[in-house]
Amino acid sequence: MCIAALRPQAARGQAKARVVVIGGGAGGATAAKYLSLGSEMLDVTLVEPKARYTTCFFSNLYLAGLRSLESLTHGYETLAQKYGVRVIHDSVTAIDPLAKNMSLEGGAKLSYDRVVLAPGIGFKAGAIEGYDDAAMQIMPHAWTAGPQTELLRQQLESMADGGVFVLVAPPDPFRCPPGPYERASLIAYYFKQYKPRAKILILDAKDSFFAQDVFEDGWNRHYPGMIEWLPGQFTGGIKAVDVKGRLIKTAGDTFKANVANVIPAQEAGRLAQQARLVDQSGWCPIDPMTFESKLQSGIHVIGDAAKAGNMAKSAFASNSQAKVCAFAILAALTGSERFAPHLFNTCYTLLAADDAVTSAISYNADPETIKVNDFFFSKVGDNVETRREAVREADGWYAAFTHDIFG
Repeated sequence: MCIAALRPQAARGQAKARVVVIGGGAGGATAAKYLSLGSEMLDVTLVEPKARYTTCFFSNLYLAGLRSLESLTHGYETLAQKYGVRVIHDSVTAIDPLAKNMSLEGGAKLSYDRVVLAPGIGFKAGAIEGYDDAAMQIMPHAWTAGPQTELLRQQLESMADGGVFVLVAPPDPFRCPPGPYERASLIAYYFKQYKPRAKILILDAKDSFFAQDVFEDGWNRHYPGMIEWLPGQFTGGIKAVDVKGRLIKTAGDTFKANVANVIPAQEAGRLAQQARLVDQSGWCPIDPMTFESKLQSGIHVIGDAAKAGNMAKSAFASNSQAKVCAFAILAALTGSERFAPHLFNTCYTLLAADDAVTSAISYNADPETIKVNDFFFSKVGDNVETRREAVREADGWYAAFTHDIFG
């Protein structure tokens, strides 16, 4: 039986509880959909400034020329028309948890009974000297998809063969642990076809990275001699950039880039900071069973901004958290059945056009934290057909996953 058939129905004349979801990415859009699907007793509003959302996941395939940006871009029409979500394209400028309302940039105010906040990431100001908003237009981070991704792609296309692409990888924790290394892999795939004398240099803030053995094996097989990775213990950390000279300065050296992709240290998005939802870590502490903020009652935080134990900051994790959060809110506001949290993360990562690796993680949540329960990741030595099959599965996964998010 479908969820809709089981959902609580509002009595005639009964006022509906108001839930406002802020942020229309993987977490926020999923939460809005499942809240609306779960009960007719809720009035669900989604506030998102952009009319179209481009997924950061799979955007590295666009950089490699394996996907169009349009294929990664989705709208909110189905959420509104099929699921009855009220979609407002505006930005929230302030949340008042005492008055239980929020102000929009356009001048309107929205009242709420519960808020689901999915603000995504922000970049730590001053983490790298000289890397400010203006610098991002010369040395793009492309860690939120859209214009930044297009800019980086244009720079790669314009780079002369024999040039050097420098990627600055951030310290933990950050959005999508395999992402910078998948990006290096797929840009190498592009270079191998069109700029075979090009080099890739990864300057890392860390001394190791997620699934390092699998990535390095892939680099040796597909792109021998093209990719060099320098750990934080070697460089002393990334200290500054010189935009005019396209220079990246570490504690011990200065590196010249033809194209620089600087991914800085991250924290919870701006609105979470303004609403006093973050602790000293820069992220939002939450109740692992409901994702309600530990600092502001009535506000739930999901996705990359949440301080969610051992859960990775990824789109699939955000989607999984959104469902747990939606069911918890439904139980609190409508009296529907309470469900134990079931949290998962699944990821497809491409090393080349015909070589993908997969990961699958399940988590246990208790009132204190979220911990890994079971873990699978592809291994060095997987046979060629297994990796090719993972590429084919990845396309189907993307289609099914984005359908689950956006309807």
